[in-house]
Amino acid sequence: MKDASPLVIPTYDDVIAAHDRIAPYIHRTPVLTSTYFNEMTGAELFFKCENFQKAGAFKVRGASNAVFGLPDDMLEKGVATHSSGNHALSLSYAAGRRGIPCHVVMPRTAPQAKKDAVRGYGGIIRECEPSTTSREAVFAEVQAETGADFVHPYNDPRVIAGQGTCSRELMEQVPGLDAVIAPIGGGGMISGTCLTLSNTAPGVEIYAAEPEQADDAYRSFKAGHIIADDAPNTIADGLKVPLKDLTWHFVSNHVTDILTASEDEIIDAMKQTWKRMKIVIEASCAVPLATILKNPDVFKGKRVGVIITGGNVDLDTLPWIK
Repeated sequence: MKDASPLVIPTYDDVIAAHDRIAPYIHRTPVLTSTYFNEMTGAELFFKCENFQKAGAFKVRGASNAVFGLPDDMLEKGVATHSSGNHALSLSYAAGRRGIPCHVVMPRTAPQAKKDAVRGYGGIIRECEPSTTSREAVFAEVQAETGADFVHPYNDPRVIAGQGTCSRELMEQVPGLDAVIAPIGGGGMISGTCLTLSNTAPGVEIYAAEPEQADDAYRSFKAGHIIADDAPNTIADGLKVPLKDLTWHFVSNHVTDILTASEDEIIDAMKQTWKRMKIVIEASCAVPLATILKNPDVFKGKRVGVIITGGNVDLDTLPWIK
C-alpha cells in the first residue's frame, strides 16, 4: 500500500482484528522488571520485551498483519518494502510463512546480522545508499519490476494496526500504567501505541524517545509540522527514517512529549541493560531507557511501560568494544 492520500486511519477494531489474525505467527512477549533500574530512576519500569519476538523484533506484528491480510489474488507477486533491517526481516519471515516472495531494499550499511536474517527467511535483497532519497528511488525500480504489494515499514494502516497489538498486550499484562515510552524513527510503533491507548486507556501518557543525532521527530513535534532528515547518523540504526503523514497524524494528536538522548547515553543504557537484565537489546531499543535515566523527574513515582523493540544485534560490532 502506498502512502495513503487521503489518509486511511486505522481504528482500534483493526488492532483487535490484527491480533486475532497474527496470533499463530507471533509470541505474546514477556514483561520484565529491574529493581536496579527502578532504584536509579525512582519509577516502576515494566519492560515489554519484543527482543524475544519472532524474527527478533516488534515489526513482525505489523508485517504479519499485512501479509496474512493479503487477498489470494495478490499472492503470486508477493510483497516488497524498504527497510534498514527489522521490518525487512519481519516481512521476509511473514512472507515465508505464507509461501510468497518478499523483495527488500536495504541500505548497504545495514547491519550484516540483519541482512543475513532477511536472506535466511527467504527475502530477496537489493541494496541502496544510506539515504531516504536513494532508498525510495531504488525501491521504485524494484516495485516496477516485480509488481509486488508495497508494505511500507510504518506509514501503512495495516502495519500500524499490527504494532498496536504490542501495547494491547502490555496493558493486559500490567494494569494501572501511568505512562508508556517507545523509540521513534518513522513512528510505526508509537502510532500503534497511540491507537491502542487513546481507545483503551486515554489517561496514560505516551512518550517517544529519539537519538539526538536523528532528532527530526523531536523537531517536528516542536515545530508542529514534519521536518525530515535525509541521512542522519546514529548508532540507533532503526531510528534513522523520517515521520510520514499517517504516523504524524498519531504523533501530533496523541504523544505527550518526545525526549532525546546522546550517542554515549544510548550506548550506556544498552550496555547496562545487557549487564543488569541479562537480555540482548539493540541500540535503537536502548533509547527509551536512556531518556528515562536522563530525565528522571519526568517519570519519578510513575508506573512506566518501556517497549524494548528488538534484539537483532551484530555481535562482532558491539558499540562499547573499541
